[in-house]
Amino acid sequence: MNKDQAITALAALSQGTRLDVFRLLVKAGDAGMLSGELGTALDVRPNTMSANLSVLHSAGLVRNTREGRAIRYFADMAGMGRLLAFLTEDCCGGRPDLCRSMIADISCTDKGTSMPNRTYNVLFLCTGNSARSLIAEEVMNREGLGRFRGFSAGSRPTGAPNPHAIRVLKANNHDTDHLRSKSWDEFGGPDAPKMDFVFTVCDNAANEECPFWPGQPVSAHWGLPDPAAVDGTEAEVGLAFAETYRKLRNRISIFVNLPLDTLDGFALQNRLDDIGKTGALESDGTPA
Repeated sequence: MNKDQAITALAALSQGTRLDVFRLLVKAGDAGMLSGELGTALDVRPNTMSANLSVLHSAGLVRNTREGRAIRYFADMAGMGRLLAFLTEDCCGGRPDLCRSMIADISCTDKGTSMPNRTYNVLFLCTGNSARSLIAEEVMNREGLGRFRGFSAGSRPTGAPNPHAIRVLKANNHDTDHLRSKSWDEFGGPDAPKMDFVFTVCDNAANEECPFWPGQPVSAHWGLPDPAAVDGTEAEVGLAFAETYRKLRNRISIFVNLPLDTLDGFALQNRLDDIGKTGALESDGTPA
């Protein structure tokens, strides 16, 4: 998140009704609330509620899903986590690690039990590191809420992110200025961050001999079709990238909510493999 995005988020929450809406959606959790339910609870007219939800959504604080003709809204806790991360990046004299537990507490339950403060490093691999793996890196850094840190790399990096990948990330309020296409050799050396998990998101990378990863991370294959391989109109290609974003977000959301501290090695591997099989029938494994 950059300064302008933080200002937008804080401005969205500075208005009383929008603050009440966000707090209600936080309380609703995964169940979310329909716009009409929010309006009834807060005694706000439908058109006014719609306008306030639009502001919160544009600020990256609310997400939604369509249910027939209705739209269900949810508090985007990942967006709030990114706001807190921005506000605390200079915490304690430039020691943001000391504030990490504050961000992790976003994931607390109604009883106030927070997730463990340990941060897990997750590396996503593909061939070109230009689309799927870059998208996964960004989604992990948002959905992980400070508990998971995403990285990405490729066996033969293209040298630049795919413009459509950048476009779909920006459309979902991600900061993309720092993204670059890079070799997986960067993560195989002694000075590289220790990875806890390594996921391949295209078949070519899964079939290639990877570098030695320090710490022997848990690995799994989460292959998806290459959206850049779609031959069609600009709208059709854009739709393919949007679908890739959706699938990766679904898989990563499942992953970050696994009870990692209670799963043994065998059970964890099975769960990760199962996540990779999600939507397998619609994936052709084309490399990026």
